[in-house]
Amino acid sequence: MEAQSAKITDIPPDDIQMELWELETVLDLSIPFKKLDRNVLIGTWNIRSFGGLTEKWLAASSDSPKRDLHSLLAISRIISRFDIVALQEIKGNLKALRHMLKVLGDHWSFILTDVCGGAEGNDERLGFLFDTRKVKLSGLACELVVPNEKVESIEEGAFSRQFARTPYAVGFQVGNKTFVLVTLHVLYGKSPVDRMGELQGIALWMKNWATQMHAFDHSLIILGDFNIDRREDPRYQAFVSTGLTVPEDLWEVRRTVFDNSTKYYTQIAWFENHLHIPQLSIRYLKGGLFDFGPHVLKERKLTPFQLSWRISDHLPLWTEFSTSD
Repeated sequence: MEAQSAKITDIPPDDIQMELWELETVLDLSIPFKKLDRNVLIGTWNIRSFGGLTEKWLAASSDSPKRDLHSLLAISRIISRFDIVALQEIKGNLKALRHMLKVLGDHWSFILTDVCGGAEGNDERLGFLFDTRKVKLSGLACELVVPNEKVESIEEGAFSRQFARTPYAVGFQVGNKTFVLVTLHVLYGKSPVDRMGELQGIALWMKNWATQMHAFDHSLIILGDFNIDRREDPRYQAFVSTGLTVPEDLWEVRRTVFDNSTKYYTQIAWFENHLHIPQLSIRYLKGGLFDFGPHVLKERKLTPFQLSWRISDHLPLWTEFSTSD
């Protein structure tokens, strides 16, 4: 019998409730707990084509999109473990996001860009979700556009146009700590070489912009999908060429659902020990990923490709920072 329409606020069927309970247990073991006045959990997740939603517990083979209420509840449970999460691939259609906010609750808020124009922008937004019980906006929110004179001054071949999806910077406050998060989604291109210019341009522009953070008394953390294939390859070298530092415990972790090799797409990084660049106001403790693959939609026996359209092809990356003085 064909699955019937439902609402995200309905009580899920028993089997879905059981799976979500098991997912919560795994999350307890995988991601640190949020602690008021002591830490802040910051995540980044490219959720594949996060736009439309099929309002059924189980999307039928004829339904589009394949992301259904069961899938969205699983995504919501993972996101709820963070204090702040940067999201990439939010589409022009905000249906899935709006339904997820109903699940997360009134204490969750968000801030988004408009959709990126042009074919390369792919109708995508960048955004942040945050738990307002701990996190407040500190006043700064902007898309980073490179002035023409800066484009011309960057080394020839490194950067020849604006970013395909302009980086999005938002200032946050947790207790008496303030910091700016900059999220990006680097253009994938037809080959790895196509990413070199944008990655090097981003690194140069971020270092220049970070020196201006003294005006806001804010430190700077960069996170998102940088489409870097491997650590130490030319794309990675372009990314860290101006001093961006990726914490060591994120060096070798998986980034995608497809295989066990280390694709280096998703990153969280910041500048350390640089003159004229503010040090982080929050102290890094540890980081990791959450491999949701074995724990969600288990009864459906999905391939990684099928799972990627229901949850994502990317795994969420998380970091824990101390907010204690």
